[in-house]
Amino acid sequence: MRLQIKAKNFELTPALTQFVEEKMGGLEKFLGRWDKDDAVVLDVEVSRTTNHHNKGDVFYAEANLQLPGNPLLRIEETNEDMHAAIDRVKDRLKKDLLRLKDKLADH
Repeated sequence: MRLQIKAKNFELTPALTQFVEEKMGGLEKFLGRWDKDDAVVLDVEVSRTTNHHNKGDVFYAEANLQLPGNPLLRIEETNEDMHAAIDRVKDRLKKDLLRLKDKLADH
């Protein structure tokens, strides 16, 4: 799996990069059927948003997982804690991957 991380409206620190790599790296065990020759691409974007109706920082995490021969899996989350937003994205992506795997197994 090729992982590409991008940050908007704040600096992507080495610690946050490592956190994203560790969290999203856990998804590789679910990608075996698709991940031949690094064919799977996961784009992760993290950003600080400015929501006028919320006080303080609100963070946004988005993941776009392109599986060969399948539609794009896209997950978005916002949270006051960047790590929590990334965790939620990973959990929802895992759930979608498992659902897709079961769906393909039925055919």
